[in-house]
Amino acid sequence: MDAKKETITEKPAFELINSFNKIIVGRGKKVVEFEPSSENKNEIMKASLGRTGNLRAPAVQIGAALYIGFNDNIYNELLSD
Repeated sequence: MDAKKETITEKPAFELINSFNKIIVGRGKKVVEFEPSSENKNEIMKASLGRTGNLRAPAVQIGAALYIGFNDNIYNELLSD
């Protein structure tokens, strides 16, 4: 999906996120890992949405995990596997 043409706002983003067992959010040098639930919804959404209110890019599904945002270490590790 091209994020410039099709945006994913908060409600559909949480529905997508909630369908995964593990969420890894990269933001610059910071990496945060979540197990989605209704208790941590606000924390997950704060980390996963950009300032425009859309799901941060890139968002990549690998197995039961969803990787959101960019972090050099995450993607270098994924490429080396």
